[in-house]
Amino acid sequence: MKKLYGFETYVQSVGVVNDLEIDGFAIAACDEIGVALNRHKSRSFDELEENGEALSGFDLIVALSPASQRRALDLTRFYHLTVEYWPIMDPTGLGETREQKLNSYRQTRDQLVDHLRTKWGGAL
Repeated sequence: MKKLYGFETYVQSVGVVNDLEIDGFAIAACDEIGVALNRHKSRSFDELEENGEALSGFDLIVALSPASQRRALDLTRFYHLTVEYWPIMDPTGLGETREQKLNSYRQTRDQLVDHLRTKWGGAL
């Protein structure tokens, strides 16, 4: 998001749970388009709130999995904000060789970029 639209819009990356490090294939695929994920921290909805980031302060939550959509809808039922579901391919576990795995992550990355462009315009 920041690569396409800069820093004028406040964006946070959150998941249903925080139990994983950022995947090396995700880091490699994003690095190819100039997006550095190597310092990115994974955090859950609960951690976001614990760190003082109230969900009521956001306008939009983009959910990338059915589980995150359900959690976002549950957490935001008392707030006036929009929850959108973008069905994105989960590349984990796909492919047997390194190149096949990386290609799966590239497809997912490109799906995300396409959704961003469709929603807000712009080019990478």
